[in-house]
Amino acid sequence: MDTKEQIRAAVAAALNQLKAEKNIQAEKIQASALALETPPDPKMGDLGIPLFSFAKIFRIAPPQISADVVRILREANSLECESGDGKKIEIKISSLGEILNAGPYVNFKLNKANETFSILKKIAEQKENYGSLDAEGKMPLQGQRIMLEFSSPNTNKPLHLGHMRNDALGESVSRILKKAGAEVFKVNIINNRGIHICKSMLAYKMFHEAAGDTPSSLGMKGDHFVGKCYVEYDKYSKEHPEENLQGKAEEMLVAWENGDAEVRALWQKMNEWTLDGIKQTYERTGVSFDKLYFESDTYLKGKDEIERGLEKGIFFKAADGSVRVDITEAVGKGKDGEDHEKVLLRSDGTSVYITQDIGTAIARHNDWQFNQMIYVVATEQNFHFKTLFYILKKLGFEWAQKLYHLAYGLVNLPSGRMKSREGTVVDADDLIDNLRNAALEEIRQKGRDKDLADANDVAEKIALSALHYYLLQATPIKDMLFNPEESLSFNGNTGPYLQYMTARISSILEKAKSEGVESDASEEAAALLVGSDEWELVKQLGALPDTVCKAAQNFDPSMVAAFLYDTAKLFSKFYQNCPILGAETKPLARARLALAESTLAVMKTAMDLVLVPFLEKM
Repeated sequence: MDTKEQIRAAVAAALNQLKAEKNIQAEKIQASALALETPPDPKMGDLGIPLFSFAKIFRIAPPQISADVVRILREANSLECESGDGKKIEIKISSLGEILNAGPYVNFKLNKANETFSILKKIAEQKENYGSLDAEGKMPLQGQRIMLEFSSPNTNKPLHLGHMRNDALGESVSRILKKAGAEVFKVNIINNRGIHICKSMLAYKMFHEAAGDTPSSLGMKGDHFVGKCYVEYDKYSKEHPEENLQGKAEEMLVAWENGDAEVRALWQKMNEWTLDGIKQTYERTGVSFDKLYFESDTYLKGKDEIERGLEKGIFFKAADGSVRVDITEAVGKGKDGEDHEKVLLRSDGTSVYITQDIGTAIARHNDWQFNQMIYVVATEQNFHFKTLFYILKKLGFEWAQKLYHLAYGLVNLPSGRMKSREGTVVDADDLIDNLRNAALEEIRQKGRDKDLADANDVAEKIALSALHYYLLQATPIKDMLFNPEESLSFNGNTGPYLQYMTARISSILEKAKSEGVESDASEEAAALLVGSDEWELVKQLGALPDTVCKAAQNFDPSMVAAFLYDTAKLFSKFYQNCPILGAETKPLARARLALAESTLAVMKTAMDLVLVPFLEKM
């Protein structure tokens, strides 16, 4: 039980003692019911527990409750408390630090030396596992099996900026969940059939087949070549409406569904081109999946389930012969004020998109029995997922209670919204190339390319950090504009700034090694780190486990991004005000070096969670 948990347990014990003093009949107050907050001013303490919620139980104002709790704690040498697992534990009150009454809060000024030694020791001992364990030494999500679906590309175009936000969210959330102890299974549904695919195929036959064009013959990535076909279709169909290309594409789709050998062969070839290109982008950006699902394999799934639901009276047959379900309970009344209905099978017996999703969800749970399933999809699909989850619950699947739509806002460029069919979309590869080239140019202008083993590799990693961090530092639900110039800045809340700070720490450690200075994280050394800048940095490093836990619970990487930026700022302040190798004494230099080492270890761990590559030199 660490200091934070001891404080919560001691305050809970004091509240229960106060309850007994006042002869109040109420349920026992548990430590888990107490929130820990950071006071706005360090002079008010390091940790605080608000007591507003207990005013109803005690029927007195929160400041008076706080005063009574402080009195009980100060009068006691020790208190018998309960740990998180229900075991009795004796807590020595003096070990908790100075106890303060701050209005409706009970605040604590921690023992700096003890807490610093405890945090640095944990970081050193747990190494890359630091951040995975909560205050009680447990992994918060241990035993949870969580499936994530994200990316969901179409095989008629390359990945674009919108996909980059989806991919970054999915990959980052998966890493955070794993860090918190969950077993994670990442899946991707490849949208490889439909009218949009046929449009690219038709354009290929019209403009490239006779010439024998292939991605390799044109020197293009496969996904870029197929995307070029899609744009060519849109341009030509607008310029020549009399040719009715839409009708021809629809005929091709019917032929595909009927198994036409020629159409299927072309479809297979162009799908492989696109997938090969998309997989290269995944590898470049550090995104991976445990299983790929293909719409061509899943689009007929769900029909039998709908028929069974119809037999059970869960669904009904409308006057036009279609099978429907009333979803008013899930989404509210329709525009006309009448009950809201959703078609599940058309009157001709064919399935609709949600029918496929119903079947795919069931198949996935059969493939890998999850405790929770998370769909990373833009906010535009909120209605769809409310409907999907409701229908699966109506069908009686208990696991449907654990389906979650991680909705994220749209991402655009300052120039406006992107449209792939008009060729105004920003391809992910082109975007990363441009960021890399800009980073490489700055490296060369500063003359740093001569000091780097591989300037191109460093520029690539700067580009990825710029892109990923910019996309993840905002809460997922917000719409955002991606500004390439801002993302590449080495100042402010950016990925390159974090890389710069960790490279700077690495340089300090390298210099210390060359000078024969070794770090010291002993109890005696920790007692030397009592300055305000040192203490604020130590407390920040100690907050990583709580940050990981909260980010995992909320599926929100922006919490980790905020933690990283705050850590970088605090280290910068510490470095400016507290000389490390130039400290007043050698013992202090060794202690501060240990703090720098711990900062680097924590930042590297957290950076990996938000897809920011570590750079030792830049």
